[in-house]
Amino acid sequence: MRTGRQFTGTLAPRQTRRWFTFNWPADWHVVWYMVPTTPRRGAPQIEWEVAVERGDASRCTYWITVENLTNAPVTFEGRYAVMNR
Repeated sequence: MRTGRQFTGTLAPRQTRRWFTFNWPADWHVVWYMVPTTPRRGAPQIEWEVAVERGDASRCTYWITVENLTNAPVTFEGRYAVMNR
C-alpha cells in the first residue's frame, strides 16, 4: 500500500468547498480521507464526499467535497491510500 498527502485546505466556519485531483491511473484503487490539522476536541470537525470522473480510458479525476462542521476555521490535509498498483 502507498499513502501520501495530495493537498492541504482551509475552510471558514460552516463552509463547504470542492477540490479536484486528476490524472490518476484508472486501475488503481484509491481511498481518499481528510484529516484536520487544527486541534479541537469534543466533536467531528469535517465531513467529505468523493466523486469520480473517468477522464479517458486510463485516467480518473477525483472530486472531493469537504464541509466544515464547526463554528471555527479548520485546516486539513487531503490524504490518499493506493490499495493496489
